Amino acid sequence: MKKTFQLQVEGKHPERLLEAIKHDIRKYLKRERRRDVPEGADFWDFDCKFGLTEEAAEVVHLANVITCIDNAVANQATQFYVELLAKPGVRTKRPAGEALEHQERHAFDGLDDDHND
Repeated sequence: MKKTFQLQVEGKHPERLLEAIKHDIRKYLKRERRRDVPEGADFWDFDCKFGLTEEAAEVVHLANVITCIDNAVANQATQFYVELLAKPGVRTKRPAGEALEHQERHAFDGLDDDHND
């Protein structure tokens, strides 16, 4: 998806238009993730760019696209450009030290469910 979205369209309420744009982006992501993943890949990854114009678009993480849209609206932009390109992704294992840190951060807190003292 490579598209420039207009935020001010005559006859349409800006808040409804914004929600429709976000819905279109989420719908595109869901549709792309439903496609069969190529052999050797684990999931669909996305290359994302965001900017007020196509020329000014910068690489952003997929999780930050909606936040960028909200920031553009807060700064009273009249349009913005979004580029979302699906690509096959392969999961990688975490290094042993990093996996241990992750387990420790999300470890059981030691309290039992019965709350018996």
